[in-house]
Amino acid sequence: MYTFLVVLMVLSAVLMCFVVMIQNSKGGGLSSAFASSNQIMGVRKTTDFIEKATWGLAVFMVVISVLTAHTLPTSSTTVSTLTEEALKEQKTNPLTNPAGLGTPAQTPSTDTTAN
Repeated sequence: MYTFLVVLMVLSAVLMCFVVMIQNSKGGGLSSAFASSNQIMGVRKTTDFIEKATWGLAVFMVVISVLTAHTLPTSSTTVSTLTEEALKEQKTNPLTNPAGLGTPAQTPSTDTTAN
């Protein structure tokens, strides 16, 4: 189901790109190509159709995004593994040590050549 929704989202995004590229912010775009031949759909109806298609695709993308987030696959093994790794890191993190960022404890040297 998740993969199907992702495919739908990609297809709608590609369609949205095409629809937006067809539009012209000044009312031209695809409708200006039909200005001389006003046979099937009028210029105004073409602009209305493209605008409605843009809004419809935008609403569709929002709905698909919410559904995709709802059906997001989760893995309990990943969560438990991340928790275990975080606990291991907490034990070795110098910021959580009681000594803080102090210098490490010096061990007595057994080197006798320094004398």
